[in-house]
Amino acid sequence: MIGLFQKFRDGLAKTHDRLVGEIKRIVARAPRLDPESLEELEAALIASDIGVETALRIVEEVRAASAQTGEADVGAIARRIIGETLSSQPGVLRSATPPPTVVLLVGVNGTGKTTSAGKLAHLLKQDGQSVLLAAADTFRAAAIEQLKIWGQRVGCDVIAGQYGADSAAVAYDALSAAINRGCDYLLVDTAGRLHTKRNLMEEMAKLQRVLRKQRPDAPHETLLVLDASTGMNGLNQAREFHQAVGLSGLIVTKLDGTAKGGIVVAINRELKLPVKFIGVGEQVDDLQPFDAKAFAEGLLG
Repeated sequence: MIGLFQKFRDGLAKTHDRLVGEIKRIVARAPRLDPESLEELEAALIASDIGVETALRIVEEVRAASAQTGEADVGAIARRIIGETLSSQPGVLRSATPPPTVVLLVGVNGTGKTTSAGKLAHLLKQDGQSVLLAAADTFRAAAIEQLKIWGQRVGCDVIAGQYGADSAAVAYDALSAAINRGCDYLLVDTAGRLHTKRNLMEEMAKLQRVLRKQRPDAPHETLLVLDASTGMNGLNQAREFHQAVGLSGLIVTKLDGTAKGGIVVAINRELKLPVKFIGVGEQVDDLQPFDAKAFAEGLLG
């Protein structure tokens, strides 16, 4: 079994190689880090999508350390600041009393919501929880079948309607079933929607309202599933979804295929949204609970 740190390290390899390569190049050329080198360092950090504020904070600390001692461990300073930033929000999945805990997965098309629902169900089952899946994406071709395949794969029942059915009605029926069966978690897979389309965002808000007719505190988690490769566009998505439906956290997918993994830091810092899980591969157990220290080490270790 690959350890958590190794999974993070492998998943962040592209982001790590690009960022650490740039830092090494800058430091090797000018170990005392003159103003020109610090400017280059700032540009390299911003290019990794960690966000301007975090990049500036790292550069300021590097500048101060370099002025004081003549040299600075850029990697150690960046790891500490990124770890502190990401640790400021609790990344643990909520647990409702009484159960079920209702988790809504939202996001734009193609981010991996259905796959994330299946992998999260697997993760929860491994932890001894009972899970029901709801196929509330009634628009995308094969979305219901895809979730049913995941349900069979991880041993979870799936509540589904017909294509074109009201997604809020499917979610309502699924919550009724989860309550009647005494399930610990209900994971609701929703249709992908562009964050710029107001009517689609209003549909999502309607789905939340319908769930609250049975459980006034539902959904207990509304998680944005974000494709890491979209970089700073992911920050725009997070802003819009947060404003429309009130996000409680993020699932960041496809980290293993991009050099833009730093976006996790930028979104966390601006919106104060915890990262709950990250996807670091294609296997069923490649969705991992987020660990700020392991992430910072994987990014800059």
